[in-house]
Amino acid sequence: MNDRADVAVAAGADGVHLPSAGLPPDVARRLVGPDRLVGVSTHSAAEAEAAERGGADFVLFGPVYDTPSKRPYGPPRGLEALAEVCRRVRIPVLAVGGVMAARVGELRAAGAAGVAVIRALLEAENPATATKALLAACEAAWP
Repeated sequence: MNDRADVAVAAGADGVHLPSAGLPPDVARRLVGPDRLVGVSTHSAAEAEAAERGGADFVLFGPVYDTPSKRPYGPPRGLEALAEVCRRVRIPVLAVGGVMAARVGELRAAGAAGVAVIRALLEAENPATATKALLAACEAAWP
């Protein structure tokens, strides 16, 4: 559930995902309890470390590459910044922003534990084919 810990609990969702400037993860944890996931969007190593200290189970980091939906959060951070975040936190880091099947390998090599996508699937000429390619790339990167 995006940004709504109360709705996550009411709906029986597996967890809540928080924006970087949203509810602090420790507050969300108190609301959702110990058995639900708490994730946080981050745009720097400092934000990722703060999310980890606050009790987040995972972070999304990005945008790694340019993508229209993430432009309000600033310029692409790149693979080096992703690698730095992955080195500085112990929780899983998911790469977001401009992710497509062809980039999964380099995201994994930078230390990402997974990826999150929107445009690569929703704007694909053939979403089913794009989904299969993304899944195959992820299975190859994280066997």
